Amino acid sequence: MSDAVEVFLDAMPGETRGMVFRNGYPEHLLIERDSDVPQHRLGARCVGRVTEVNAGLRGAFVDLGAGDPAGFLPLAREAPVRNGDRIAVEVTAEPRDGKGPVLRLTGAGEGTPRLLEAGPDVAARLATLAPGVDVETGLAAISAGHEAVEAALGMTTVIPAIGLDLAVQRTRALVAVDIDHAPLAGRDARKGRDQANREGLVQAARLIRLKRWGGLVVVDLIGTGQDGEMILRTAKAAFGGDPAVVIGPVNRFGVLSLSLPWRLRPIEAVLGRTLEDRALDTVRALRHRLLEDTATPRLTAVCPPDEAAVAAPLVARLGPRAALRAQTGLLPGTARIEED
Repeated sequence: MSDAVEVFLDAMPGETRGMVFRNGYPEHLLIERDSDVPQHRLGARCVGRVTEVNAGLRGAFVDLGAGDPAGFLPLAREAPVRNGDRIAVEVTAEPRDGKGPVLRLTGAGEGTPRLLEAGPDVAARLATLAPGVDVETGLAAISAGHEAVEAALGMTTVIPAIGLDLAVQRTRALVAVDIDHAPLAGRDARKGRDQANREGLVQAARLIRLKRWGGLVVVDLIGTGQDGEMILRTAKAAFGGDPAVVIGPVNRFGVLSLSLPWRLRPIEAVLGRTLEDRALDTVRALRHRLLEDTATPRLTAVCPPDEAAVAAPLVARLGPRAALRAQTGLLPGTARIEED
């Protein structure tokens, strides 16, 4: 039976979100903001200037004309670039954890460091992730975005029907996945364990994609003495589709290890609850009410002054029915919508 795939696009002033749901669960969350540095976006093509060739790191730091952090170009043993060279590069991984974007050399460059071609936008990437699927917008997309964000920032998934309790957490060194199982009365414990392991791998892969994590992933499976071939087949299907994914065997402790490529900024870095995040939440809440309530002549978002200062130019783009008022004394993130 084929998967049921839903695609949503929520485009508003200041931010665009794209969501892919599979069988009712959010699987991909794409976020593009007006404040993003275009030279740092996945797929961006730039002219850069080599500022340092670092033999110890086997790479070069590249000025992309966007300030710090500089891009990093991995190099083979024979470095094809020298300090001061102008080169053409493509972003293969976005900045994370204080590190600049990872680059791929595409040729020689000329002139000052600058953006040559922006990376694919949210709509284009949705078309790649779910080709041929109709895209839903409006209120449905806003709701889907809220659901996807909540799931992306969460750490656990529970599926009572099969007794699955899954935890996915990221440390500085790795992503830890713990698959746990509560046996159900009247069901074969061994079959239940195998089913929970299979579904746990599927859900872990979905959550890691949703969170946009990469690196070393360690999965603590239920019990020991698993069917290693079954686990590997399930893991390849769940995490597969990318030649950069490396999956190791299940060890004698019932632990599966794999390596995933980093490509996008991790979701917790994008949704950091900053002033910009709160202002965008206010704009989204106002837009939601405008779409939901088409009869009221004017709707006003009331929020703290610092949030209002950031939100004001975005609210102005929502049209004549949208208004904004700053009110001192409100706690951060406590905006409300009022009818005029």
